[in-house]
Amino acid sequence: MWLRGGFVGVDIFFVISGFLISTIIFRSLQKNDFSFFEFYAHRAKRIFPALIVVLAACYPFGWFALLPDEFKQLGKHMAAGAGFVQNLVLWKEAGYFDTASELKPLMHLWSLAIEEQFYLIFPVLIWAAWRAGLNVLTVVILLALISFGLNVSWIGKDAVKTFFMPQTRFWELLAGSVLAYLQFFKPKAIEDWLNRWVFHRVVFRHPPLPARQGAVLLRLTSAFGLLLIILAVLALHRGKPFPGGWALAPVVGAALLIFSGPNAWVNRKILSNRLMVFVGVISYPLYLWHWPILSFARIIESGMPSREIRIAAVALSFVLAWLTYRLVERPIRFGRKFGGGTTVALCVALLTVGYVGFNAYERDGLEFRLREFTKTPAVFDKKNLPWGPNEHCKARFPFATGYCRVSKDASPSILIVGDSHSAALYPGITALLGENSTAVVANIGRDGSIPFRNTTSLDRKEPETAKADALRVINQALDAAKNPDVRTILLVSRGPVYLSGKGFSVGDRAEEKGHDRVLRDHARPELTEHTAIWEAAMRATLTELSTAGKRVIVVLDNPELGFDPKTCLALRPLHLTSTNLRTPCAVSRAEFEERNRDYRALVTKVQADFPQTILVDGAKPFCDEQWCWAMKDGETLYLDDDHLSLYGARLVAKEIQPHLLSP
Repeated sequence: MWLRGGFVGVDIFFVISGFLISTIIFRSLQKNDFSFFEFYAHRAKRIFPALIVVLAACYPFGWFALLPDEFKQLGKHMAAGAGFVQNLVLWKEAGYFDTASELKPLMHLWSLAIEEQFYLIFPVLIWAAWRAGLNVLTVVILLALISFGLNVSWIGKDAVKTFFMPQTRFWELLAGSVLAYLQFFKPKAIEDWLNRWVFHRVVFRHPPLPARQGAVLLRLTSAFGLLLIILAVLALHRGKPFPGGWALAPVVGAALLIFSGPNAWVNRKILSNRLMVFVGVISYPLYLWHWPILSFARIIESGMPSREIRIAAVALSFVLAWLTYRLVERPIRFGRKFGGGTTVALCVALLTVGYVGFNAYERDGLEFRLREFTKTPAVFDKKNLPWGPNEHCKARFPFATGYCRVSKDASPSILIVGDSHSAALYPGITALLGENSTAVVANIGRDGSIPFRNTTSLDRKEPETAKADALRVINQALDAAKNPDVRTILLVSRGPVYLSGKGFSVGDRAEEKGHDRVLRDHARPELTEHTAIWEAAMRATLTELSTAGKRVIVVLDNPELGFDPKTCLALRPLHLTSTNLRTPCAVSRAEFEERNRDYRALVTKVQADFPQTILVDGAKPFCDEQWCWAMKDGETLYLDDDHLSLYGARLVAKEIQPHLLSP
């Protein structure tokens, strides 16, 4: 908890990597013996061996530990990790239904992908600039400024893209490159420049003697660099847009520590002790091992593992990192018996591991692996959900870029507008009405969208384009509701998360704790308080639809569980501790009421002023006096912590059905 910003270790790693690689390149260019083959062969011997071992180890463990959809994702990430495109894959995966990062064993390979992408591009650019007679320092600084500018300008528009894209991260590696150039070609000039500014009389009333200024400068720069890193670790957290300008602290801090060299007190006394040196030696395999071990522990324990398990996982990470270094990495990098053919062999091995992962992805997680996996989890596999756009809907409502389904190739008489909760309810209503029903049901919605005119609720990290798209889809869906054939409109959404701006969790679930949503009424921008925005937008929308002569049904949201319903079922053969299934498979009625109190009171208050509007309680089928259940009569009511399964959706549909069929 105290080290909330520990993720800045990646930024420090980028600076160090950029410094080391650039030093190698500059030294070879100066000697006129730079070889692309030799450069990339050395990189392959450094990066590939440990990566192959870790990827290969994750596959058999995942074989026995993961459900088909989880194993499918692991296979995709193995292929992406082997191809060094994990950052791009994770960017494309990011969204409302994305798996939490803690449940992705190969999530951490995004940073290795960016590093390798830098290795592919940077040497070519620097070699070309050198051969063309350009000032290499100017080229590097210009590239760094462009990258940093993109980082700062994109962070407010699309934080996820900014986090994962190479062009917004390269400036961190280039910071190390600038330092490498200055230390290699202009060490005296940079030291004189710093002495002139650091020991200016504005700063020091009595500057040290020139003979001592060098030592004092190194002590000051190393101490200030360490201070910047400590401040970043303590002050930054995942709620802040990152990298952006915040990344300057760890990047500058790392650069100052490198500049200060081994003789500075911080580097000599703190960073050069035996423990720190040992960690540095095994840092790369430790980086590769630690996240999969912790992630697998969380997956098979269906939540945060015990403190004992977490300590054991960290200890195991160190042991495996040391063994990987001694038995795999060190012999291949430095052993004489590994000649020129080693690079080819490593490339073939990495491609093979990547193909094995891709095969698991292409074959939907190899469902045949364990028979017990095929009995119950189909309800949890989102690929089975009838939520995606169908052809009839796309033809009638081409503006609908999110959820869009029509039960028949005809103009709908019932229109469901909302977010993913509306998409979850749609199959329940269509199943209950049946194929012989004369009613035509349509659903138009979008992830995280509130079903009111000119209103959005988007996470602060979502791009501006998402806000515009949400606004357009919902507004045009409400326009479509005015079609004379549409007689009934259902407004459905996960109201509590939009009104509060926060997620709901009964445990340590990062995906829910990460919600930071902002409600906006674009027709009334002067409103800033969420309750006022909701009330004004709901009143305006109900007035508009009622004036158009439509029957409006507002569905109060179903209970949010705050836990994964998979934890109620014995699905996994592997457990680190005894199988602890969630009992009861429910959230307490008290927690539900506390979470929904303001939301339900506000909706009820507004609906009271529109007596023609029907209010249906979506929680009624799930809750008794003590609990709101995730399972009922042996059936799973939810597919995740807040979206209904088909069975659960049919229960809510039964509450709505009388209002759909009545005159």
